[in-house]
Amino acid sequence: MRDALPDCNNPNPLALSTPLPLTLHPAAVYLSLLAPKSRHTMQQALNTIAQLLTNGTCDAMTLDWSKLRYQHTAALHAVLRDKYAPATVNKMLSALRRVLKEARRLKQISLEDYSCAVDIRNIKNTPKLHGRALSTQEVSALIEVCLKDSKLTGVRDAAMISILTAGLRRSEVVDLDCSDFDPKTGGLMVRRGKGLKDRMTYLPPGAIAAVLDWLAIRGDEPGPLLYPIDKASHIITRRLTDQAVMFVLQKRARQANVDPFSPHDFRRTFISDLLEAGADVITVSRLAGHSDPSTTAKYDMRGEAAKQKAVARLKVPYRPRQN
Repeated sequence: MRDALPDCNNPNPLALSTPLPLTLHPAAVYLSLLAPKSRHTMQQALNTIAQLLTNGTCDAMTLDWSKLRYQHTAALHAVLRDKYAPATVNKMLSALRRVLKEARRLKQISLEDYSCAVDIRNIKNTPKLHGRALSTQEVSALIEVCLKDSKLTGVRDAAMISILTAGLRRSEVVDLDCSDFDPKTGGLMVRRGKGLKDRMTYLPPGAIAAVLDWLAIRGDEPGPLLYPIDKASHIITRRLTDQAVMFVLQKRARQANVDPFSPHDFRRTFISDLLEAGADVITVSRLAGHSDPSTTAKYDMRGEAAKQKAVARLKVPYRPRQN
C-alpha cells in the first residue's frame, strides 16, 4: 500500500473549499480544549493524518474533516498500522475520533456518517514497561548530595526532588505557586495538570520539611514555588523551565552515583511504592492525576516479587503428609 492514500479524479477532494472560522473548524475546536503540550502533539498527529489522506496537500487546518467517511478512515487505519508503532497509531486514531466528534457537534456531519467513520478499532498493544523505579537508597543519596551543597541550589534542589517524590510531573512542579502549598497538611494543589485537570496531592513529612527549609530562604511572597538561582547564588524571581528540572536531576544523579533515570521515573516510584504499601489503585490514580485506574496500573514497577508476596498471603488448608 502506498504511504499516502489515493484520491479520486479530483486531486484534492477533501480540502476545504473556503477557510472556516476557528470557532467552526472541528480540528481547531478540538485542539483548543487541550493543554499546550498535548495540543502540539495532537496537532502533529492531525497534520500527519491530513497529509496521508491528501497526498501531502493538506494539513489539519486545510482538510475538510466533515467529508471523511468510513472508506477514508478504514484505509487510513491500514496505512497507519503499516507505518507506525501501535501506541502511535492509537494516539492518532484518538485525535481523529475527537475531531470527528467536534464535526458532529458542529452539525457538519450526519450521525450515520460519523458513527461509521469512527468505527475503527485501536491496534492491540502490550508494550514492555519503560523506565524504572528508584530505590529508597537512591532517593536518599540524591537528597544527601543536595544537603551537602552549601549553596542555595542545594536547598532548592532538595525541595524539588522531594516534591517529585510525590508523583508530580516535572511540568507540574515548575507550575506550582507558593500559594499551592499548604504547610499544615502538606497538600499541594496541582492546577491545570495533564488534561487541564486540577487535583490535590500530598507530600510526606520529610518532603514537607524540605519545602519549608526552601521557603525560609525563598520567602512567602506570591509567585512560583521554585525559583532559578544564578551562579552568584542570587534568586531570580521567575519560573523554572521543564528542562531546568532535567538538568538538576542529571547533575545530582552524577554527584550521588545514581544510575540514570528520568523525571517521570519519580511518578513510577511514587505509584509503585503506594501500591506496595497497600493503597488501593483508585486512591493512587487520584493522587497521580490519572482519569483511568488502568493507566495507573501501567506505572506499577514492582514486578514478580510483588506477585509472589501477594500470593504468599493466601492460606491453603493443606497439611504435609507424615512419613
